[in-house]
Amino acid sequence: MTVRAGTCSSLTEAIGNTPLVELSRITTGMNGRILMKLEYLNPGFSKKDRAALRIIDEAEKSGALQPGQPVLELTSGNMGTGLAIVCAIRGYPFTAVMSKGNSPERARMMRALGARVVLVDQCTGSTPGKVSGDDLRRVEEEACRIAEESGAFRADQFAHAGNRNAHYAGTAAEMWVQSRGAIDAFCDFAGSGGTFGGCSKFFKEQNPAIRCYVVEPAEAAALAGASVVNPDHPIQGGGYSMTHLSQLEGITPDGFLRVATQDAIEFTRQLASVEGIFAGYSSGANLAAAISLLNGQLAGATIAIIACDSGLKYLSTDLWPC
Repeated sequence: MTVRAGTCSSLTEAIGNTPLVELSRITTGMNGRILMKLEYLNPGFSKKDRAALRIIDEAEKSGALQPGQPVLELTSGNMGTGLAIVCAIRGYPFTAVMSKGNSPERARMMRALGARVVLVDQCTGSTPGKVSGDDLRRVEEEACRIAEESGAFRADQFAHAGNRNAHYAGTAAEMWVQSRGAIDAFCDFAGSGGTFGGCSKFFKEQNPAIRCYVVEPAEAAALAGASVVNPDHPIQGGGYSMTHLSQLEGITPDGFLRVATQDAIEFTRQLASVEGIFAGYSSGANLAAAISLLNGQLAGATIAIIACDSGLKYLSTDLWPC
């Protein structure tokens, strides 16, 4: 076992260096391997801690963020939690703007970390607990209004290069070392696109033959160019019916994988009951996509995926029936 020498000067030093675990029980009898990066073991229980820290670091270095200046971001809860942690440590007042369609555990956690949380009403016809693209656009409008009024620095995860850079220099680089370069493919559920953009860029630089796939809800596979059948899917943090993500600029996915809501749910539950990995919907979607590749065009391959966030953030949803 490798033990880090010394102590952390702050919690931000505990962000990253998460384990990479082979899902050997779920893949029993399959031809191939699936390696899952346990990003829910970051301090804020999600991969977004990395992006939050990198965006703040880069903004401080460039002068875009001044000492004591308010910070603001729209969030489904994970980016907001990461920013709440970083801003609490660095001394920035933080405001998270979030749709009421997201699970309430997220708002409670951000408030506990000292953030101001602004909850935005869903659009008429939207389903409680399921955030649509229209809901997200309403949140964006409110975030822009508050940022302009308060003079806040907007930690825009959809546009800021720090998001993608965090996963290029951190998440992907760690997976490469942990796997000893034994990765044939990578697939990831697209939210802001920062994880996929950063990781796929890194992997392609190591070996252009590594195949990288964007994962989307089957009902809202807009990036793949499909018609949006149901924007109110429960896989929070992505699938917002966006046809363009700036974090994917200059990146050409090798393909797009569509995962049905029920498959995402079932595989999330399998992660918990079979592998002991207590994660959220998007982690199950990533697993479903990887298994579809092993059972199809990438039989025999080693596929890397992400456990994006913790199942603790979904206790109020129907993901956990007990």
